[in-house]
Amino acid sequence: MLAIEHLSRIEKLQMMEALWRDLSADQTALVSPAWHDAALKQAEAALESGTARLIDWSEAKDILRQRVRP
Repeated sequence: MLAIEHLSRIEKLQMMEALWRDLSADQTALVSPAWHDAALKQAEAALESGTARLIDWSEAKDILRQRVRP
């Protein structure tokens, strides 16, 4: 068994992405919590008011990766 504390930050993020891909492959097993509806409505309102903007998921991941680079 691989000890998580010995992985680099990049390796941990890659592992999280791989786990999420695997877990999300079966959409019927995922049940959204009740707060998701409120969060989605809040995000839609922010888009409509112009206080938020949409970006491509690959761009979002790049931004997040830049934030965690040493």
